[in-house]
Amino acid sequence: MKNLYLFALATLLFTSSSVSLAEEKVVTASRPDVSLKLELDTAIGKGLTWLAGQQKPSGAWGMAEFPALSGLVLTAYQGDASGHYKSKYANNLRTGYTQLLTHVQPDGGIYEEKLGNYNTSVSLMALLMANDPTYEPVMKKARQYLIGQQDMSGDDPALQGGVGYGGTYHHSDLSNTLFALEGLHYTRYLKSDVANDPQAKDLNWKAAVQFISRTQNLPASNDQKWASDDPANKGGFIYFPGDSKAGEQQLGNGKTALRSYGSMSYAGLLSFIYAQVDKTDPRVKSVIDWLSRNYTLDENPGMGAEGLYYYYHTMAKALSAAHIDRITLKDGSKVNWRQDLAKRLLNLQNADGSWSNNNGRWMEKDPVLVTSYGVIILEILQRGL
Repeated sequence: MKNLYLFALATLLFTSSSVSLAEEKVVTASRPDVSLKLELDTAIGKGLTWLAGQQKPSGAWGMAEFPALSGLVLTAYQGDASGHYKSKYANNLRTGYTQLLTHVQPDGGIYEEKLGNYNTSVSLMALLMANDPTYEPVMKKARQYLIGQQDMSGDDPALQGGVGYGGTYHHSDLSNTLFALEGLHYTRYLKSDVANDPQAKDLNWKAAVQFISRTQNLPASNDQKWASDDPANKGGFIYFPGDSKAGEQQLGNGKTALRSYGSMSYAGLLSFIYAQVDKTDPRVKSVIDWLSRNYTLDENPGMGAEGLYYYYHTMAKALSAAHIDRITLKDGSKVNWRQDLAKRLLNLQNADGSWSNNNGRWMEKDPVLVTSYGVIILEILQRGL
């Protein structure tokens, strides 16, 4: 089991650095200078130091009723490549994990009263990153909880196969589906236990892929009437079938399109990857094309400043997992998105080591949440660079 765990962890940590021998010379020639790497080390250290000072006496970070906040902080510490800050703040991690486990419920979820899927998914990733075999029983039950959150009710066919926040809000959406798929993908080394437990079950991955496809503006593979292949939206994603947080767009032919937007389009790409949809699939090619045409770090395309750090976070994960080193822009030029995003995050970091968004949508005025995002992003970039 230990070897399977290490395989899962290696996949999580090093997807961003996989290159072929043919590409080695190109990548070597374009590696960033030493100063940028040192700046990233410093920024990560400042962020982790700031987070250590925000831990509550209970061991939690942020609002205790949302263990996902503590889970994100713990994940940020576990991604520390130097090991220095994990060692320096080892007591913070110990008390943080102890507190996180107090949220484990009889049904296997890791939450309090709200957002069961979101909190469990993020907490599961934090437990995985700890590399502690004593957590495996909790992780196995958390996997089964997440699988049980998949909507297969048939109440709304368009929502079947997806996952919602959980708790009192079961409505499937792409973001929460991504969180669940991520947790299940990286803990798949535990899947062997399904064969030994007649009560255990696996996710209906075919239904999950269908749900993901039903959030993409691509009529060739999306059977929903609203799906549009107009140039501005084709290939991009929305929040859930029939609803885009970026609103609507009137087309010249008298039709109305649901606007594709940045964060959900990266979520769609990453969800396809976790569901093992091949990179040659037209759905994957189409979303990469939309992301290339709408590449920017100035905003979350279609949403402005709303969810900006979630956008950066999902971008870093998706492009790394897709092994994309350069983004081809509309004019044909190529950009090193890792260097661009690293410099952007360095410029946005506050003097005390924290990050925050002036726009409060999706809790992004909470510096604990956003600083966790910032550190995790830089750690992903650091490994890729």
